[in-house]
This record gives sequence, structure tokens and C-alpha cells, in this order.
Amino acid sequence: MKHQTLTPTEIQNQVPSDLQESNYLEIGERPWGFYYVLEDKPTFKVKKIIVKPNSRLSLQSHKHRSEHWVVVSGQATIEIRSQDNKNQPEKWVNTMNPNQSCYIPLTATHRLSNEGVIPLVIIEVQVGEYTGEDDIVRYEDDFDRK
Repeated sequence: MKHQTLTPTEIQNQVPSDLQESNYLEIGERPWGFYYVLEDKPTFKVKKIIVKPNSRLSLQSHKHRSEHWVVVSGQATIEIRSQDNKNQPEKWVNTMNPNQSCYIPLTATHRLSNEGVIPLVIIEVQVGEYTGEDDIVRYEDDFDRK
């Protein structure tokens, strides 16, 4: 199925009204939900990410940035895999509720899931030398993206 390109207004109209933002630099639609870029500077980016119920992002890693996730509403299932740190289990899965947060180190393989019935909203802070959307290595993806 070919992905249709929508205008920012068309994307905004698909976001539940109580989760919409009026002041943003960029808005994006993905098969799992939506994101807003709220701040974008040379060494960091701040996003509001909305994950649809029963959806998840790809299992992925980043070469140029680490990430911090704060749950704002809903319940997140977080998976982090790290082969680099011998003191940490290879796979860490945890459920996080509003006002809980986690850190995803540079190059760590990770995934965000919403197993709930309401939209999951997180604030993501990316920190690194490059925060572009193309800094992503996908290992597993429910939507067959590469």
C-alpha cells in the first residue's frame, strides 16, 4: 500500500482534538500515530509523540543521538536492548505511567508500544550531534518499513 502524503492541516485534523498542538515547527504522521516537533536546535530536538492504541514503533536504534522519554498520558511499554553494558540485562521491558521517564542511550536498540485503549502521549528529548529523521536503523517493524 502506497503511503499518501498529507498536508500539515490534514494530519492535524486526524489527531484527537484534545491532543492537538497549535505551536509546532513540524507535524508528522506515521502508521503508529503522530508527532509534533516543538523545538529543534543543533544539538537537541523536543517532540510530542502520540501513539495510537494497540500500536508500536519499530525496534530501532540511532547512531547520533540518545533519547529521554517522559510519559504524559496513557501507559507506555518500553523495551531497551543493550549489548554494550555488561551490568545491564540484554533486554529490559518496563511499563511506565504518567510522570515516569526513561533514558535510551546512544546506539541502544529500543521500542515504544501502546498496549492500552487510549492514545499514549510522551515527550521525547533527543540529544546528540544530529537529530534528523533519517538517523534510524530499523530491526523489526510492524509496517514493513526499512
